[in-house]
Amino acid sequence: MERKQREVDHLELELELERPSPLTDEERVLVQDSWAQVFQNCEDVGVTILIKLFVNFPTAKQYFRQFKHIEDVRELEQSPQLRKHAQRVMNAINTLVENLDNSEKVASVLKLVGKAHALKHNVDPVYFKILSGVILEVLGEEYPDVVTPEVGSAWTKLLATLCYSVKAVYDEVGWKPQSASTG
Repeated sequence: MERKQREVDHLELELELERPSPLTDEERVLVQDSWAQVFQNCEDVGVTILIKLFVNFPTAKQYFRQFKHIEDVRELEQSPQLRKHAQRVMNAINTLVENLDNSEKVASVLKLVGKAHALKHNVDPVYFKILSGVILEVLGEEYPDVVTPEVGSAWTKLLATLCYSVKAVYDEVGWKPQSASTG
């Protein structure tokens, strides 16, 4: 666990990113086409993403009072609360992907997500960076024929934009880390 915490601390330093360049039309198509295949299995993929997040970065569970004490992976996979949150994550990504040509809609969604996680849930923004890496890893593992290096690069750019935008919302609302002993 100490190793994972060092990884989290290291990632925090990387949150001061430059604004990523916008997706090109070609990258937008690559993301949307690959997502169409992923979203067909959205519940299973969402659960896989969250399980991998919690197994590899157990400190992420601290923000989920409904299942933060569940250690058994099978029990966690069956948790209705985890499945519900996985569905929300996948639906939010779906909304972003469907609206990649509508920058106002994308900004609106990211602002809602950022404000909720900063103000209501007090989630350290480093977890968006961590989650982005987990999403890329799961997409590559679960869809190796779909997520080619070119597709992976487009997703990396999209997720960097997500992290940058959410971090900007955190800065805008004046988020400061609080005690991790919530819930």
